[in-house]
Amino acid sequence: MSDEVVDPLPAAREECEHHCTKLKERLDECNNRVSSRTKTDENCHEEFIDFISCVDHCAMPKAFAKLK
Repeated sequence: MSDEVVDPLPAAREECEHHCTKLKERLDECNNRVSSRTKTDENCHEEFIDFISCVDHCAMPKAFAKLK
């Protein structure tokens, strides 16, 4: 029987998403706006980075704590 190592980061990120609801709303609004246009130079890179940074700021300490 082998002990399979499970990456704790995805679960920690999912757990932390509720801390970043305003940034998720901004990302969703941007995605909807961009998707509704046929020709646009707009992308949602900034909103995506802001959201992921928020989630990771919360998730990283939780994930590392489970690795110790």
